[in-house]
Amino acid sequence: MSETPQTMTRQESTDAMPGWRRILRRMHLTVPTEDFATALTLVDRIGQVAEEQQHHPDIDLRYGRVHVVTSSHDVGGVTNRDVALGTAVSAIVAEMGLTPDNARITELEIAIDAMDIPAVLPFWAAVLGWDVADDEVTDPDTIGPNFWFQQMDEARPQRNRIHIDVTVPHDEAQARMAKAIEAGGRLVSDAEAPSFWILADPEGNEACICTWQARD
Repeated sequence: MSETPQTMTRQESTDAMPGWRRILRRMHLTVPTEDFATALTLVDRIGQVAEEQQHHPDIDLRYGRVHVVTSSHDVGGVTNRDVALGTAVSAIVAEMGLTPDNARITELEIAIDAMDIPAVLPFWAAVLGWDVADDEVTDPDTIGPNFWFQQMDEARPQRNRIHIDVTVPHDEAQARMAKAIEAGGRLVSDAEAPSFWILADPEGNEACICTWQARD
């Protein structure tokens, strides 16, 4: 049985993967391409290397851009497996005559201030339909932003000036609402249903469950 790899510090991973950028617990690389065919070729070659190494990155393919993200999910950080994969990917990029451009790399997190974190966290897991890991609500597909919870010292009496819109398939809305209410939330308003419903967690932080219906 192989040993569990050790996670690297931010500085270690940055030094070991030149050209890549450390954001939170993952390493990112953005590669512009002149056309979609070149982007597809790059993705295909990265896929071949990933299969050979049995370590698979997240890849976002758009016209004129390929974004690659790697981390070792089993240990929650960057390890030598990511260094090996990143080194191979960088070699492919150079061989294809491409140049990374990391200026637009951003990873978004959303913080919910709360007095009673265990009371509000299940609501957000339910309304988003995501998982709970390390006291955060995370998208298992690593597409959406993580939601984390900051402990407040005292309650704020004023209404929040921000809310989260959660757009779901129209036939999923009722089930998503039921789960959110079962997890401690409450329905604030259904006046605009089925376009959207306003829900709130136990401390009043609001989320709207939205669909396409009644918008045409």
